[in-house]
Amino acid sequence: MLKPVLDLLNQIPRDLILPPASLFLVIAIGLALWRRRPRAGRIVAGTGLALLAFLSTTGGARLLGAPLENMTAPLRAPERADAQAIVVLAAGRVRRAPEYDDRDIPDYVALARLRYAAHLQRKTGLPVLVSGGDGAGDPGLGSPGWSEADGMAAALREDFGVPVRWLESRSRDTAGNAALSAAILRADGVRRILLVTDAMHMPRAHAVFERAGMDVVAAPTMFFGRQPLSVHAWIPSAEGMRRSWYASYELIGMVWYRLRAAAGR
Repeated sequence: MLKPVLDLLNQIPRDLILPPASLFLVIAIGLALWRRRPRAGRIVAGTGLALLAFLSTTGGARLLGAPLENMTAPLRAPERADAQAIVVLAAGRVRRAPEYDDRDIPDYVALARLRYAAHLQRKTGLPVLVSGGDGAGDPGLGSPGWSEADGMAAALREDFGVPVRWLESRSRDTAGNAALSAAILRADGVRRILLVTDAMHMPRAHAVFERAGMDVVAAPTMFFGRQPLSVHAWIPSAEGMRRSWYASYELIGMVWYRLRAAAGR
């Protein structure tokens, strides 16, 4: 019973430093200052409101995520990469989907990764490893004993007709994906892999898999920054904020992992 509570408490600081919660806090601070220091209050609240509006657009999210996506490139000619396996990382899941007999299933980000992994598997014939444990979702809501890797493997088999050779089902973050997947693969003599995740996540994932001793060929998918912009890209939307949240999460995560690496952790 204690573990779900601790998991929830660990998520609260993360959610507060990411948009939109962090921007609402900035606006609230500005409004609190307004009476005693009107000019400072207006500046703080106005800045928070402007950032909230900007990051709620897919155009703003594209600018925020561009540095991450520009650090990787689409994989060309995967059959000539001399890889020994395909590794696809979990993203998230839909809890207890009623149309799937209350099983947990991969969410749409995970499905995009799985679709690309299936595409690569058909082109290369390489064996597949799926990696994902309990993840950082709502504690206590998942199918008992059903990891994200289980859901991913089921989707690859049932929906894409692709077999899965290895399941890594104990990791809770990207560093865990790397360490535990590398141990499984090394036991079978695998060192060079095609690593499948989305483009914004790839810089962080690539770095930790290399630190785990893998020879990594990046196989990114979901390049939001390469989609054409229209006037609608500058109209605030839930999708714009979702992408900004994710870009912020990855930027902060990359800094955090680099600090951990510098500290030897």
